[in-house]
Amino acid sequence: MRALITGITGQDGSYLAEFLLEKGYDVYGMVRRSSTENFERINHIKDQLNFVQGDLLDYNSLSSIIKTVNPDEVYNLAAQSFVPTSWTQPSLTAEFNAVGVTRLLEAIRDHNVKIKFYQASSSEMFGKVREVPQTEKTPFYPRSPYGIAKVYAHWITVNYRESYNIFACSGILFNHESPRRGLEFVTKKITDAVARIKLDLATELRLGNLEAKRDWGYAGDYVRAMWLMLQQDEPDNYVIATGENHSVKEFVDIAFGHVDLDPGKYVKVDERFLRPAEVDHLLGDSSYALEKLGWKPEVSFEEMVKMMVDYDLEKYRKIKGID
Repeated sequence: MRALITGITGQDGSYLAEFLLEKGYDVYGMVRRSSTENFERINHIKDQLNFVQGDLLDYNSLSSIIKTVNPDEVYNLAAQSFVPTSWTQPSLTAEFNAVGVTRLLEAIRDHNVKIKFYQASSSEMFGKVREVPQTEKTPFYPRSPYGIAKVYAHWITVNYRESYNIFACSGILFNHESPRRGLEFVTKKITDAVARIKLDLATELRLGNLEAKRDWGYAGDYVRAMWLMLQQDEPDNYVIATGENHSVKEFVDIAFGHVDLDPGKYVKVDERFLRPAEVDHLLGDSSYALEKLGWKPEVSFEEMVKMMVDYDLEKYRKIKGID
């Protein structure tokens, strides 16, 4: 089997690449041409991967890749993935996260409609939630340019499935984290700061809304769900979530507690980090994924937080030369 992963250098792309290699896949990763390439997350498997240059903003590059690689499966994980950035770059976010998906689906339609397609949808599409918990049937009410673009991408995926009979699945993934999470995300910002404070490399952590709640899972579990979706007899949409709600404050408490620190001494609320429109209560119901895919999360919220803290501690210990 041959798979193409867009966004292979990101958190999810790296875990998915590992997973597919273990399954015996021939894995191709689409990367954007740039003067500096960041392969940090996939350096350990880089020699087992095939790289092709392309860009979601450029149809010709996508068309060429689909024609040349002719994959059995395409996993579209590339995106402008940071919600706060979507407020400052809304047009670019739309180009990548919405129109870019259309370009990729068009390339598949033009060359081989037998290719199976996975679209990375997001719980941010639910935004100002219409019901709790959220399922595949919950109406969308996005609260950011990121969420709005993802809604378009979700429905264009469904449209190509129904219009052109493409095996196109949409995974509505709730927040999922790991040691490979980017530093711009609040979870990584917390665990990175905890490690630095513990090792006397920092003295405080500034955060926005501590009461915001999310359904947080482990990225390694969630990429397994992506693969399972493309192994079914029929394409569909699936909510992938833990079904548990945790606040930013809970995340903070576990992270600081793991290294025997009192968060009250170090955490400061900073209004600069508050969103123009907050998403307060995301909670997913993945019963359908359990029923159809046999999928359920394996790593708990607390295990994931501690895993991230331990990773960052080890990283900074090496920097400081501490055994």
